[in-house]
Amino acid sequence: MTVAPLAGVIAVGIVAGLDLVSVPQAMLARPLVAGFLGGAVLGRPLAGLAVGALLELFAFETMPVGAARYPDWGPAAAAAGALAARRGGTWDPAWLLGVMVVALLAAWFGGLTMHLVRRMNGAQLRRRQAALEAGDPGALLALQLGGVARDVVRAGLLTAATFLIGGRVAEQVAAGWRAPRAVADIAVVGSAVGVAAWSAYRLFGRGPARRWLEVGAAAGILVVAGLLVW
Repeated sequence: MTVAPLAGVIAVGIVAGLDLVSVPQAMLARPLVAGFLGGAVLGRPLAGLAVGALLELFAFETMPVGAARYPDWGPAAAAAGALAARRGGTWDPAWLLGVMVVALLAAWFGGLTMHLVRRMNGAQLRRRQAALEAGDPGALLALQLGGVARDVVRAGLLTAATFLIGGRVAEQVAAGWRAPRAVADIAVVGSAVGVAAWSAYRLFGRGPARRWLEVGAAAGILVVAGLLVW
C-alpha cells in the first residue's frame, strides 16, 4: 500500500478518536460510522460499513458516560473498515474473525491509552495551575491545544497499528484455518449478536420496557426466519 491511502486511513482514525472526547463529539466515533469512513477512504464504503455494523453490536455493551472506562471504538473500526475495503469487499469468515479479534483488542487498548492521555493532561494542568489562577489566557490555550495534540497522536498510532498488524493477523488466521467455515460464521455472528442481546437486556430487560424488548426480539426472529425460508 502506498503512503497516501495509509495516511487517509490514519486521518479517519484520528477524527474518530478525537470525536469520542475532544472534538466535535458528533457520533463519528461509533463503529458504524468509523467503519464506513475507513472503507470509503479506500473506495469501498459498503465493505467498511459491513465490518462497522459488526463492531457496533459489540459497542452496544459499553456506555461512554461519566468517569467509567470504556473502549475507544473509533480508530479500531476505521482500521477494520479499511482492511475490509482493501480486501476488495470479499472475505471469508476466518479472515473476518481475525479482523474482529484485532479490532476488539485495539478498542480495549485504546481505552487504556485514553486514561494515559488524561493523566498527562492532569499533569499539565498542575504545572500551569498558577498561570491559570492568574487568568493567563495563553496558559489555557496551551493546555487545550496540548490535550488535543496528545489525543491526535494517540488515535493516529492506534489506527496505524490496528491497520498494519490487523491485516497481517487476519491473513494468517485465514491461511491457517482448518475448521469448517460454518464454525467461523458462528463465532463471528453468534458472539456479536449475543453481546448485543445481552446489552439490550441490561438496558431494557426490566419493568415495562421488557415487554417491548420481547416483542421486538420475536419480530426480529420472525423476519430473519422468513428471509431464510424465502
